[in-house]
Amino acid sequence: MIKYPGDLDLRRLIRFSAEDGSIWLSESRMLLLHAASLGSLREEMMNTVGEEYTRRMFTRMGFASGKRDAELARKIRGKLSIEEAFATGPQMHMLEGGVQVIPVKVEMNAELGEFRGEFIWRNSWEADAHVKAFGPQHDPVCWSLTGYASGYTSAFMGRFILFKETRCIACSHEECRIVGKPVEEWPDAELYTRYFEPESIVSQLLELSSQVEVLRSSLEKCRHLEDMVGDSPAFRQAYRLVEKAAETNVTVLLSGETGVGKERFARAIHNRSRRADKPFVAINCAALPHDLIEAELFGVEKGAYTGAANSRPGKFERADGGTLFLDELGELPLASQAKLLRALQEGEIERLGDDRPRKVDVRIVAATNVDLPEAVKAGRFRADLYYRLNVYPILIPPLRERRSDIPQMVAMMVEKYCALHEKRVAGVTDRAMQALLAHTWSGNVRELQNMIERGVILAGQGDWIECEDLFPNFTPSDLQPVAVDRTGALEDRGRERESVLCDQLLASGLSLEQMENMVLREAVARCKGNLSGAARLLGITRPQLSYRLKRCLIDTCDGPEHHAEV
Repeated sequence: MIKYPGDLDLRRLIRFSAEDGSIWLSESRMLLLHAASLGSLREEMMNTVGEEYTRRMFTRMGFASGKRDAELARKIRGKLSIEEAFATGPQMHMLEGGVQVIPVKVEMNAELGEFRGEFIWRNSWEADAHVKAFGPQHDPVCWSLTGYASGYTSAFMGRFILFKETRCIACSHEECRIVGKPVEEWPDAELYTRYFEPESIVSQLLELSSQVEVLRSSLEKCRHLEDMVGDSPAFRQAYRLVEKAAETNVTVLLSGETGVGKERFARAIHNRSRRADKPFVAINCAALPHDLIEAELFGVEKGAYTGAANSRPGKFERADGGTLFLDELGELPLASQAKLLRALQEGEIERLGDDRPRKVDVRIVAATNVDLPEAVKAGRFRADLYYRLNVYPILIPPLRERRSDIPQMVAMMVEKYCALHEKRVAGVTDRAMQALLAHTWSGNVRELQNMIERGVILAGQGDWIECEDLFPNFTPSDLQPVAVDRTGALEDRGRERESVLCDQLLASGLSLEQMENMVLREAVARCKGNLSGAARLLGITRPQLSYRLKRCLIDTCDGPEHHAEV
């Protein structure tokens, strides 16, 4: 038999944030719904898609909820005994308003994966709603509650534990009762496991629009080839320009803030062009010393300068037939800009130390985060080169202008870094996702990538990525200070702190006069005898402080600041 530990630790996880319209259970966003509205949804589904699909949907909904609470149990009560940790599920089920859970018999061995459990349910919202809509039943109807019990226990034990409702008040029994054990031990398990499978009426309806889905998936596949996702208007506009440019050999100038993913867009242009089977060569113009840029771009002949022991081709020759991506083009020296302009106009280059021209067939994609028109006005960038490159400009939007793409990008990045670091994480918590959506993203997509990779590394195996994993300086103080107290009422965390302080003061054994003397002396000491400062610290006027000091016979004439003030 398990005994429930105190649930104040669970209540403290609930946060009501009226300002932004959200309710939180730890890092998971919750909803406070009318049971009647959920009952109406259940009734409508029964009347439209039938009992089979309604039961399947509600069972799977409960199963998913139970799994999430099992993850929470491991997190907050992982150091308690196995029975106390397991009790989190029944306690959460009650706190969430589903049903009253009374243990009858629980036998479990986590190491061996053994579980036998029997519980009594009272005050089931689901049975009440079903009976109100359809009257007394022949079979149990607490589908989502049973799904929750199965999902929670399965996730907690690490194997599929199937619960069956053996008695139900909808069947005119006095109470509901459930029994759970490993699915293999139920001889009729196949009659129940089908309700946990993902097949649904929705999937059948979607088959009617399969042609549309095929076209959509093919488009998404093309986008995923470049590790790019997004459906925001800003992203779609930029990507539409990429698709149009890829069909031609036009020179493309990508502009945007640092970290927006300019090289990904350049690769997308290359991969979708007729040059996709040819080389894609990238060079960062800002990462090379000025005296080596020409050698890197155009190549070197043997003996061209001290140390040039061998001839070697430059980036233009290596990209012959393909695409040359010139990143950070705005940092290119003026002398190199002139030679680059000639290469673009004539389609030929000369290696350093050689006067023989070499023909090259290269498609140029340039990128910069510099305002090139301003650089032209300031004399830092050649006007003729700018106009030669600015044939087909594409402005890549910053991440803050495409926040609706963040959930998709996060899902893709989590999958990517889980494979890279051989980790398995469940995803990103609701609160962490909310924090990501609210972030300013001065580093754009690169910052998001780094943040998600750090989150994958810091999250435990199989756990969720939380705010603390993503934001090193995150503190729970940002949470709305409204929780649930022992009586079930909302509590003010500010008043709770006052209560703790009062408990400490009363336990000190000091009288009220002694407490006042202590506070007055401490305020004067902290202000080094400055009575005006001490009065401000205490929130009273200076005459009021002087009166209290005289009444308590406190001498304040020792500090030099006091004498100076007098």
